[in-house]
Amino acid sequence: MNVTVIGSASAASPEERALRDLYVEHGPALYAYVLRMLGGDTHRTEDIIQETLLRCWAKQNLVDDEGMAVRPWMFRVARNLVIDGHRSRAARPAEVGGAGWLAELGGEADDIERMLSSIVLRDALAALTPAHREALQATYMADCTTQQAAAVLGVPQGTVKSRVYYALRSLRAALEERGMN
Repeated sequence: MNVTVIGSASAASPEERALRDLYVEHGPALYAYVLRMLGGDTHRTEDIIQETLLRCWAKQNLVDDEGMAVRPWMFRVARNLVIDGHRSRAARPAEVGGAGWLAELGGEADDIERMLSSIVLRDALAALTPAHREALQATYMADCTTQQAAAVLGVPQGTVKSRVYYALRSLRAALEERGMN
């Protein structure tokens, strides 16, 4: 299967070769110009470049004649396409992001969810042994080190560490029993 793309080196007509040469000569500068106008949006930049070249092809404005300079014309067409795109987006109502309205709607649900989670957590903490519950309260809830908690509880630091370890394992299991992962 032999496919010839418009503007490729194997293009049959001189117009197609001229379009390719035009792109090779002016494409990088035009790309940089449009990319700067679009704030780095490469996808839209490529669309603008393609549309500019298609308009150049449709006008048969492929070579620099004495009366017509192609490069300024191409830059003007690209600039106008960017402006038209901006105006058409500004004329439409602003698009709503997927998470914005959901976050506003979920504000009340978050409060209820937080309250239900705290009830389940309180119930799971009540299921722990008193020694484990004290170790968690002295470390995590009081925001103390294991050394400080050991001084408060009157037990060695190693005992506090092991109680916290086993308390967290028991708490995780109790939360899973209650449907919280």
